[in-house]
Parts: sequence; structure tokens; C-alpha cells
Amino acid sequence: MWQYTEKVMDHFLNPRNIGEIENPDAVGTVGSLQCGDMLKLTLKVKDEIITEARFKTFGCASAIASSSALTELIKGKTIQEALSITNRDITEYLGGLPQQKLHCSVMGQEALESALKDYFEKQGKEMPPREEYLVCKCFGLTNKDILTCVERHQWKTLEDVTSGCKAGSLCGKCKGEIQNLLEHYHGDTVIREQKEK
Repeated sequence: MWQYTEKVMDHFLNPRNIGEIENPDAVGTVGSLQCGDMLKLTLKVKDEIITEARFKTFGCASAIASSSALTELIKGKTIQEALSITNRDITEYLGGLPQQKLHCSVMGQEALESALKDYFEKQGKEMPPREEYLVCKCFGLTNKDILTCVERHQWKTLEDVTSGCKAGSLCGKCKGEIQNLLEHYHGDTVIREQKEK
């Protein structure tokens, strides 16, 4: 049985902002019914401020609570402020999630990114790069999480990262991005070490 905080239970039993906005300014959809989790986020934006956010989700208690929390987090924020919201913000807002359920907050971040990308496309603009972005979906680790560990422990190899903080150790899809982060942080040192092996 999962241990949920009171806030998670409150957002699960009394979710905020359920439904879909008519004629939204932005739509973000992630997941699929075949996989078991799906989230659709719709936004209304006026003068670059998110005035309304609604969600529809198919998933567990953590997915519903994370979606509800996300809508509460972004309402009233500027588009620029929303660009900096990560899955960690959703988890912290809820007072924590079980490790096995962190992917639900990741789904929230991905839906937000999808909606923001849709918003910028409708404005005929490119979405600005995020300072902090999700790298390892399995463990909910961002580029900043990984680089903080790399700096603190002076990790130089992909193996250091996967064994030290678990990023890339489950599905492995993020290993290329982790390698890019290492090369960017250490420069030629990592590249030379790779070629010597």
C-alpha cells in the first residue's frame, strides 16, 4: 500500500480544475490509454498570464493529484514563469510522492511542456529553451539534478552517473542526453577518455 500525504489525498478526493476549457489557447496531451496513464491539459492565456487551467486524466490517485496540483501551480503565472515549473515543483507542492509514483508528476511536467509548446506555435513563435528540463523520466531527474551530482562527486563517466544517482539505469533512453551533459560540463576531458577506451 502506498503512503500518501494528506495533500495528495485531498487533491485526489477533491481535485481542482477538472474538465476541459472551451476554445483553449493551449492544449497539451501526454501518455496513452494503452499504457494506462493519460493527461490532457488545457489553458486560457490573457496578456501572457495563465488565467485558467483545466485537466482530464486517466490514471491512479497520484496522477489525479499531480494533475490537480499542476493546475493550481500554474494559474496566475506568466508563460515565462510556467516555463520553469518542473515535476519537482509538483511533488513538493503535494508534500511528496512515493518513489514508484514520481512518474505521475513527470507526466504533469510533460503535459505542461506540450501545452506551452502549443501556445508558442499558435503565436507563431518558438518556445524558448528551458533552463531546467527533465532528463531521466524513470527517476524524475532534471539536467540540474544530474549536474549538481556530477559537480559534487566529480563524476566523469556515464557509469558514474547511472550507478551514483540512478539516472539512465532503468530504461536507458536518457543515456545520450546524460553523455551530452557530461561532455558539456567537463569539455574535452570526457571525450578524450571515451576515445582512449
